Amino acid sequence: QVQLVESGGGLVQAGGSLRLSCAASGSIFTVGSMSWYRQAPGKQREFVADISSGGRINISASVRGRFTISRDNAKNTVYLQMSSLKSEDTAVYYCRANVVLVPENDATIYWGQGTQVTVSS
Repeated sequence: QVQLVESGGGLVQAGGSLRLSCAASGSIFTVGSMSWYRQAPGKQREFVADISSGGRINISASVRGRFTISRDNAKNTVYLQMSSLKSEDTAVYYCRANVVLVPENDATIYWGQGTQVTVSS
């Protein structure tokens, strides 16, 4: 069984910063790409950023220049550093990971439970 546990969400004023963390644990052989998504009230879940195990990064245009993604492979943890936050960044942020449970098997996608980020204007 694999769990993704997110932390670091909360309430922050516009222009402020937050750092989200997501740690994968369980019977893991290796973790491939790790991603952050977000879902605002009444909207579809949208991609924010991802990072491969080798450090290759993709970031949504809506947050580029304000958010950075990083990971610690030894800890199977991904981070999202969010700066210059805006009210439109308010959402539940979800972590996603491609996890290989058994060598030579395909990866399985796991999601975290989500962490609320609220930006007050």
